Amino acid sequence: MFGILRPCRHTLPDGLADEWMAHMCGLCLALRDDHGQVSRIATNYDGLVISVLTAAQAPEQAGTRQAGRCPLRGMRGAQAADGAGAHLAAAVSLMLASAKITDHIEDGDGVYARRGVRALAGRMAERWRRGATASGDGLGLDGSALLAVIDRQRELELSAGPGTDVLTVTAPTEEATGEAFAHTAALAGRPANAEPLREAGRLFGRIAHLLDAVEDLEEDRTRGAWNPLAATGTGLDRARELCDDAALGVRLALAETAFTDDRLVRALLERELGRAVDRVFSQAGHHPPGHGHPHPGRHPHPGQHPHPGQQPYPGQYPAGGPHHPQGHHPHGHQDQNRKRRRNDSGTSGDGYDSYSSGGGDRGGRDKDGGGCCESCTCGTPQLHHPPKRRGPIAGCAVALFMCCTCQLCCRDPHPGPWSGKRRDAWCDGCDCPDCNCDCCCCCCD
Repeated sequence: MFGILRPCRHTLPDGLADEWMAHMCGLCLALRDDHGQVSRIATNYDGLVISVLTAAQAPEQAGTRQAGRCPLRGMRGAQAADGAGAHLAAAVSLMLASAKITDHIEDGDGVYARRGVRALAGRMAERWRRGATASGDGLGLDGSALLAVIDRQRELELSAGPGTDVLTVTAPTEEATGEAFAHTAALAGRPANAEPLREAGRLFGRIAHLLDAVEDLEEDRTRGAWNPLAATGTGLDRARELCDDAALGVRLALAETAFTDDRLVRALLERELGRAVDRVFSQAGHHPPGHGHPHPGRHPHPGQHPHPGQQPYPGQYPAGGPHHPQGHHPHGHQDQNRKRRRNDSGTSGDGYDSYSSGGGDRGGRDKDGGGCCESCTCGTPQLHHPPKRRGPIAGCAVALFMCCTCQLCCRDPHPGPWSGKRRDAWCDGCDCPDCNCDCCCCCCD
């Protein structure tokens, strides 16, 4: 899973969390059915927005089907979205994934610099392109035209330099996501929604591209890899301003769109999109003036702080929460707690963290930092010092158990199934102000 939208069950009340999960599972199953098992690795949090938009405009397009047991759901079954929106989301996700793989191959990034990996990845990317184009054509979306837009990205990157407007580089991403968003109106039979959704998609693509650049900026500088911000000389202040303006534009575009049920759409593209901007820039060490509303006199987008004396938006964060004027920064204390758990106890690189009781931890974490909730059993297996190694068979059994109980993505730190060494969680941790645990969305309930 990847993407900038990472909602938690605590921020999706009234059944929206189950609806969101149904769309994610529907996207995964649509990829499997249309393009094979391997294509399921293209499942991402942002792609399912296409399915959500289609269902929000036309509930008759939002059928469901029973999904089987899955390790990512703790080996539980679930209802999955099944309709034209899910299959369109699968086609678009596959197009973007194939383009990203091709870009990595051309840049020679990491393992893609190896000849065997490069050849195998290239064949897979080409197969995905053909499959995504065929699927898009079957749904009335001109897949070839969309891929042609994406292919312009490389040409623009090669021509960009200091002084180039960074929006010139993000233009292909904006156009591609805009067309995908707009096509949901055609599937839903609401042509009047096409233009506002195209605008919302264009601005969403801009935010996604810029946030990806911000997240990768330091690593790209270290490796000498191409980054749109570094290449064009765009600072974080300018990038943040563009993201804030785009988030406001998304909200205005959605206000012009006619929905049958817009609750999940607005939760994702208003609140969670604002939270994504806050999260990425906070992790990059950038804090705008006024703690999240860099444009005085303008209403902050969801996820930012209100002006002094202004009440939070309905359904926003509770008094004293991280986004409340009397609270704290949405990520500062969490990051400090995570660092304190990892470092303050004098832990060696691979050893056991000796936590004092109640030593700055939230929720019901046990001493080894394992349990994500008081009723959670994911403190097993324990961290040991020195690390406890396991053989191939025992390691496979532990790996399966940790996968089915979401420990690999949620438990931070957790022991490696085979080496027993301390490993960090796959996900970034939950930044939900109402959540009392440091997990993502899978074991909070």
